Amino acid sequence: MDRDRYLDNFESVLEGGLLKICKSSKVLDETCEQDGRVFLSPDIEQVWDRFVKDYVGDAVENFNEFPDAAIGFAGFLGMAVAHFWDSDWDSHREDGYADYYGSRGFDDMDDHILADVLKLDESDSAFTVSLMKSLSMAVQVLLRREQIESQTDIGFYALVRSYGVVFRVGAAVELYRLGYRKTVSDYTGSAKTS
Repeated sequence: MDRDRYLDNFESVLEGGLLKICKSSKVLDETCEQDGRVFLSPDIEQVWDRFVKDYVGDAVENFNEFPDAAIGFAGFLGMAVAHFWDSDWDSHREDGYADYYGSRGFDDMDDHILADVLKLDESDSAFTVSLMKSLSMAVQVLLRREQIESQTDIGFYALVRSYGVVFRVGAAVELYRLGYRKTVSDYTGSAKTS
């Protein structure tokens, strides 16, 4: 199997697994996915495309010593972007990656997002931290199960894909928390009056 196809499959399996974790934690349900992927606005997806290079630089630097943070902070970042998408997208659509840093840069991005962006109370913050840790651990388990070594070419690309999946799942979790649900429309194109 070629590398791209392998990574596509890895990403699909990972996203499906993370969705199961989120559904069992009741932070997502079936209205948040389509064909095994989280359902997001293209606006949010495009932010990851802009941030990926800078995020990967920070995450790779921290991965060996702090793998939970390197992976999980992508979820916090996704939550923050989704939050701004809902609350004030006009002011935040052009934010740079470093705008999401905490006072110590990448090291406390999670604390900054929880307290200053999402404004979660202590209980909800603790729950969110636990969720991101669970997602991060699931990524690491899949990497080990697939025998992907982080110091290899395939390992690097699998991690990059993992960060993107965790970002998308984090964004979906925040949108769900804000009340967004995918619904089936019964619109036929004609106005009916009774």
